[in-house]
Amino acid sequence: MHQFLLAVVLASGSAGGDLDCDSAALSAAMAPDLRTGTLLFSKGDCLAIKVTAGGPYTHVAAVILQDDGPVVYDSMNGVGVRKLTLDEYLSTQAPDEIDLLQPCREFTPQEALVFAAALEQRVGAPYSVMHYILGRRAKAGVHCSEYVTDALESIERIDVERPPRISPSHLHADLVAGGDYVAASSLRFPLHPEPVDADGWCAQLWLDTKHCCWSCCDQLSAWLLCR
Repeated sequence: MHQFLLAVVLASGSAGGDLDCDSAALSAAMAPDLRTGTLLFSKGDCLAIKVTAGGPYTHVAAVILQDDGPVVYDSMNGVGVRKLTLDEYLSTQAPDEIDLLQPCREFTPQEALVFAAALEQRVGAPYSVMHYILGRRAKAGVHCSEYVTDALESIERIDVERPPRISPSHLHADLVAGGDYVAASSLRFPLHPEPVDADGWCAQLWLDTKHCCWSCCDQLSAWLLCR
């Protein structure tokens, strides 16, 4: 399948405002290639997930096409199961690389209804990853790949013996190896702009120091806190 790469370079200014603008632009560029059942796999920096689960992917979400555009369902650490517009979701994943998987066979109308219902009925449930280690269902809560796996099992697109034990990387590998899904595209975009030029060396030193500290704190948070 055709591969494409979208790189979004942020202009100078407030990171939050630029990120919202670029996420909306990226969402508009992606939307025509999405369908119900498209899966979004993120390559984040969370060391805990990479070491424990083995593989490059740290998160997965599922896309549902609605009349007003695509929506994304996922279960996120510190948030739980949520439903976002595509541009809202992309803004939460920057600056991770995102790989798209497309179903080899489009969902039938009935499959689309059941899949969407399986995702929708758990919106608001808490996030839980501890049972990934134990291999048993949690009394309350679900992690991202378990959530998506359960939805795929509801339409018999995948059969997993222990969904709590499946990681994003394992889910990606199983879907591709089983011929159920195919890699479609990759997306990369940075989170923060480069420091702007300032008037005078003192002002420039201050801006460069802020940028460095900001970047270091964000990187440590991604590595150790998985956010």
